[in-house]
Amino acid sequence: MITVNSRKYDGNIRRSWNCELIEQQDSLLVFVGEFLEQVEHQDLGCIEKGTTSYEYYWLDRWYNIFRFHEPSGTLRNFYCNINMPPTFSDGVLDYVDLDIDIVLWPDYRYVVLDRDDYERNADVFGYPGWVRDKVEETLNELLELIDHRQLPGGHEVFATSL
Repeated sequence: MITVNSRKYDGNIRRSWNCELIEQQDSLLVFVGEFLEQVEHQDLGCIEKGTTSYEYYWLDRWYNIFRFHEPSGTLRNFYCNINMPPTFSDGVLDYVDLDIDIVLWPDYRYVVLDRDDYERNADVFGYPGWVRDKVEETLNELLELIDHRQLPGGHEVFATSL
């Protein structure tokens, strides 16, 4: 079992959960987990107990991608987080979440989320200019990948589902 820690910029854990490592290829780690209880999410609505989450992390990229499937197996949505590159050691994956997210629906509609949280936390935690620049660059990179229906890193993240 792997523990994933999503941290704030100051290092405090924001969220933590367990999942299973199902693939490791170069800098890419793929995990799978399951929601153990129903979750009401402000932007995603009700995520049912038993929803499966495939989680794609690159140790050298400033984003990760979650692919959610309903308990029936039907694709629910993708959720892209902008974050500092994670570390992985001794069964723990840690990353610093930089607040801006993108939700992508199966019909390729997407919404950029939490820009206000990003702006607030960038001020509160004093994100340096180079981090702010990297966040904007990464957001544009993800939007371009979505707009062009390209696969992140050549991996089959989007290919079979959309």
